[in-house]
Amino acid sequence: MADFVLIHGTTQTPRGWDRLTEALRSRGHRAVAVDLAGSDERSITGYAEEIRRQAPAELHAPIVVAHSGTGPVLPAAAGLLGAQRQVWLAAIVPDGRRPLLQEIRSAPTEIFNPEWPGKDPTADPVLAGHFLFHDCDLETLQWALTTLRLFAPAALYADPVTLLPSIPSSYVLATQDRTLRPTWCRRAAEQRLGAEVIEIDAGHCPHVSRPSELADILDRLTVAAAG
Repeated sequence: MADFVLIHGTTQTPRGWDRLTEALRSRGHRAVAVDLAGSDERSITGYAEEIRRQAPAELHAPIVVAHSGTGPVLPAAAGLLGAQRQVWLAAIVPDGRRPLLQEIRSAPTEIFNPEWPGKDPTADPVLAGHFLFHDCDLETLQWALTTLRLFAPAALYADPVTLLPSIPSSYVLATQDRTLRPTWCRRAAEQRLGAEVIEIDAGHCPHVSRPSELADILDRLTVAAAG
C-alpha cells in the first residue's frame, strides 16, 4: 500500500480526482486530494505549506502528484511531505532558474498549443470539451464539466521555482494533450528532471478520461519503489 497526495490543476476542483482516487483505493492505496483555492494569494512555499496542512498526519512518504499548471508547487510540496516520489501529470516543469512567466513569454508556442493561450475552459463547456476532455465518453464529459473551476495564482508563475532532484521524478506524458505540447513536456521532463517519461494515450486530463490506466501506472511506480 502507498499513500498519494493529489494536487489539482488550474482548471478543476479536487473533485476532478474522484475517479482516480477510487481506482487507487481499489488497488489498496490511500489517496487524498488537497484544495489550494482560496481568497488569498500565497507564495509557492505558502501553497506547499497548505498542502502539508491538508495532508493527514498518518500519510507516510507519499507519492505526490501534480497536474498541469500546479507543477511549479510540486517540488516544495514533495519536500515538506517527505515524499518518496514526485509525479508530474501533464504538468508544466519549470527550468529551476527563471520565473515560469518569463519562460512562457519568451517561447509561448514551444510550450503551449497555439490555440490554448487566452482561453478559459472553466467559462465555456465547448472549450472545456475541446481542450481538456476531448477523449472522454459522453457520461464522463458531463461529469467532468461539473468539476471545472479556475485557479490561477500569480505566484506559481511569477516566483522562481527550486527543483528537488533528491526526490525522484516520473513524468506522465499525455500524448493527446491539446494544451501543453507533448514534445516540450518530454524534453523538459528529461532535461530538467532526469525523469522517467511514461506515456498515456489520453488528453490533458488522464485522471478524468483514463483513471484506471493512470492508476495502473501509479501502482507500478509503488512496486518499483518497493523493489
